Amino acid sequence: MRLVLLRHGESEWNSKNLFTGWVDVDLTPLGEEQARQGGLLLREAGLLPTVVHTSLLTRAVRTGNLALEAAGRVWIPAGRHWRLNERHYGALQGKEKREILQKYGEERFRLWRRSYDVPPPPADPDDEWQVVSDPRYAALPRDLMPRAESLADVIARLLPYWHDAIAPDLRAGHTVLVVAHSNSLRALVAHLDRLDREEVMALNIPTGIPLRYDLDEDLKPVQRGGHYLDPEAASPWAPRRWRTRGVRDRRSPTTLVDTRHLLELWSYQITKPDCDSAETRRTHVRPPRKGC
Repeated sequence: MRLVLLRHGESEWNSKNLFTGWVDVDLTPLGEEQARQGGLLLREAGLLPTVVHTSLLTRAVRTGNLALEAAGRVWIPAGRHWRLNERHYGALQGKEKREILQKYGEERFRLWRRSYDVPPPPADPDDEWQVVSDPRYAALPRDLMPRAESLADVIARLLPYWHDAIAPDLRAGHTVLVVAHSNSLRALVAHLDRLDREEVMALNIPTGIPLRYDLDEDLKPVQRGGHYLDPEAASPWAPRRWRTRGVRDRRSPTTLVDTRHLLELWSYQITKPDCDSAETRRTHVRPPRKGC
């Protein structure tokens, strides 16, 4: 059984360094190209999905569509569900990350972003970025509509969809593509690989690079951690701005285009890799190699 996970391409708010969560924003032109590149990787690997599942958010839906178009699989059945949505960032949604860091300090900032079971402050009912009235959630009971979520909350709300929709497709022999978000994919990987709390907190899913899992009859990974179709680009040593803003030129696998931010540094972000910001390690930071 074959499962492929794909994180959506760069969104408009990724490029502005804003907390996004459940706010529905589109892909940037670069994000669109990343999605296509992900589809090309699928096609080149002969890993052709027969069914796709995405969240209800435009950036994931469009990433799936663009990737499948590049892979020649736009016609396959699709399932879409709010349980695959990104983590709800509560009152932080729409806020600039640097602004939140400066206002609340590094300890609280990191607690809200990296802890396993501590959610950020909940969104007010009249918050401008609240999505209660969004028609895509019309059938969602109000008591299930989150106002803020921790990573543990994301795992808990994602698993019913895994058991009810994705797992049956896998058992039916489908090659399943799941296109979602940093935290919802972290939640799924945590379940597949039986990660402990510390492992989940350290886990990062790079943008636009398909992650393949071969599963046994019990839906357990044959190889823990799966296999990225572009391992070099998925490496935690690849600066995240390099990974998300430099798309590989298919004519030259070692050439990156659109390297606007390749050497940009961030005072508060040069720490261990983080799931939704441009971060590398404080120690042993490796510069890009020649030709990259």
